[in-house]
Amino acid sequence: MTDGLEHAALERAGPLYRHALERIGVSCRLTRPLRKGLACDAKEVTAMERIYTIGELAELSGASVRTLRFYEEAGLLDPRRDPVNGYRLYDAGDVDRLQEILLLRGLGFAVRDIGPLLGMSAMERQAALDRHLDALREQRRRLDDLIAVAERTLTNMKGATTMTDRDKFRELRRGLIEDNERRYGAELRERYGDAAIDGINRKVLDMSEHDHETWRACDARIRSLLESSVRAGADPAGPEGARVCDLHRQWLGRTWPSYSAEAHRGLARMYVSDERFTAYYDRDVPGCATWLRDAIVAHAS
Repeated sequence: MTDGLEHAALERAGPLYRHALERIGVSCRLTRPLRKGLACDAKEVTAMERIYTIGELAELSGASVRTLRFYEEAGLLDPRRDPVNGYRLYDAGDVDRLQEILLLRGLGFAVRDIGPLLGMSAMERQAALDRHLDALREQRRRLDDLIAVAERTLTNMKGATTMTDRDKFRELRRGLIEDNERRYGAELRERYGDAAIDGINRKVLDMSEHDHETWRACDARIRSLLESSVRAGADPAGPEGARVCDLHRQWLGRTWPSYSAEAHRGLARMYVSDERFTAYYDRDVPGCATWLRDAIVAHAS
């Protein structure tokens, strides 16, 4: 039964996605709710033709309500609204489009890249998927490197070899990366894509001890200036806001492969929209996350 459902999913995905999946060498593994939507008996076909609320579509697809709202904010979904209560309503076209979005997310595409992809011709989309496949292979190479380092660490712990000081600090940074992935990885990868986040992690991992300490010192300066500015009631659109924004840009520059003011502002907005980031910046002085967002929105360029 599982093979039949996967076959149906691939047929529904079309030749373009089958091409990508076959080149990667994996099968199309969909969540159980989405498989239910792809099954072909009469009862479930009828269910696919119905109108869904956001909660019903979340249950059907396996995507959270928060994710569906995020896709709408990003312009990927455009449900109509109930004229009586304003609730979002999703039809069969919305279900099909969400499936395309989830397939592309499953292939590691960032949300910001999915909109243009959906508007491309089949040939253009295939070329984009081929390029993405090359990036996935590079990611696999990096994972192989990480596995090798982990194996050396285990060997060292057993006393068979001795790690260099550089390798020891590298393992400490790896712990920081893993902690960050557990806390924020899903949200960041959703917004910026796997390639961007993997690139940031790689830059952190490859930092020298001096560069890492400088990076952490910059973060401490940002927090100190941010908290003093909020306590003093400074205007985030003023000189103090410009200074904090510039420090934050320098801090990002030590890990981001390239700087974008738009991405900087997007990250700042997430500091407020995601309670985990807000809690980090507001843990000593409430209001810091909002002040930082306003400063970056006002001054990032």
